[in-house]
Amino acid sequence: MKNIVVVGAQWGDEGKGKVVDLLSENFDVVVRYQGGHNAGHTVIVDGEKFVLHLIPSGILHKGKMCFMGNGMVIDPIALKKEIEGLKKRGINVDGRLFISKRAHLIHPYHRDFESEEENLRGKSAIGTTKRGIGPTYADKYLRIGLRTGDLFDEKFFVEKLKFFKTYKKSLYGEKITEKFKELDREFLESSFFVRNYLGDVPSLIEKYMSEGKKILFEGAQGTMLDVDFGTYPYVTSSNSSVSGVSSGAGISPLKISGILGIFKSYTTRVGGGPFPTEIEGEKGNYIREKGGEYGASTGRPRRCGWLDLFQMKYSTLINGFTSLAMTKLDVLDELDEISICTGYEIDGKTLSTYPSTVEELERIKPIFKNFKGWKSSTVGIDDFSRLPDEAKNYIDFIEKFLGVKVSIISVGAGRKETILREDTILNG
Repeated sequence: MKNIVVVGAQWGDEGKGKVVDLLSENFDVVVRYQGGHNAGHTVIVDGEKFVLHLIPSGILHKGKMCFMGNGMVIDPIALKKEIEGLKKRGINVDGRLFISKRAHLIHPYHRDFESEEENLRGKSAIGTTKRGIGPTYADKYLRIGLRTGDLFDEKFFVEKLKFFKTYKKSLYGEKITEKFKELDREFLESSFFVRNYLGDVPSLIEKYMSEGKKILFEGAQGTMLDVDFGTYPYVTSSNSSVSGVSSGAGISPLKISGILGIFKSYTTRVGGGPFPTEIEGEKGNYIREKGGEYGASTGRPRRCGWLDLFQMKYSTLINGFTSLAMTKLDVLDELDEISICTGYEIDGKTLSTYPSTVEELERIKPIFKNFKGWKSSTVGIDDFSRLPDEAKNYIDFIEKFLGVKVSIISVGAGRKETILREDTILNG
């Protein structure tokens, strides 16, 4: 498998950071292709915790090249801090990190605007990270966005920023201009720092492919947060399914060898929106605490629920997964009984396709199948045959339901706490 895409199969936070870090050893280049610093990919290396928001997780492996595609929106202030933070911990990104000249920049205005917008929504708030992601994508499609490539001509960039502010002033009045005076200095300083890492990412990808190098594409968020295929409007502002790869990195779909879907042994989501298998009360709290289900970017507690295979079937349809990776199997170790959602009902009728509207999803009655828990620790097991029979049955049911092999199973936070089966995607 030369060129593999890693995609979140649920509502994000599936453990993509660990899986990408694990796989990066076998690849030459890692590419992020969408989203911004609303992502939080957590990696544990020799007991040391790293949380990456913008830079691909492969950066933690010496010698690996890392690219940030045009489909991303980049907060230069946050990126500068992330680069400097890695350098302080002995990880030098110079000569290894390249950012697309076509990516869009997040101005502090975008962050403030999103925060005010969320407050105005009140009870209907989306539950965003308030980091300016949505407003930046909106300006991209309004064709008034600030792009990284503009930074090569400082005079042009400053003039473009003036137009940007004039445009916003015409819409929102004098109040906005006062904010800009406070926000521009650090933005400009950080933007020109970021300029040192710019490159032509599609050409770089093509170069490495022509040399026979292996490339791993790292998605952020998850399929159910995709702006087109997710639970709209409670979604992110980019294509977080596999559909975002070609437009976000500049690669032909024909050059993708495999698609690895990452999912938890249960389900979580952050913020508002429908969540058919959500567990209320003591058991939901138990899974949250046992799984450490708090946002890596915001610290917000995640909502927890049973594994939803009807949703996963839809995610498999959209992405065409060729293999699956399950994370956090160990979180279920102590439960007497575990449930899996196998279907949805509305008004007594069983659905054959996934609902396209929030209104429908809010009326869902999930259909559950119950499994006996294995009541023993799976932490540190490195061979599938050594898993408890009940855990193997749980995984076997998932594979048969989805028609896709679970080739990677995570049973702990560390790199080594992972089962790589013989039919792993790496052997394809």
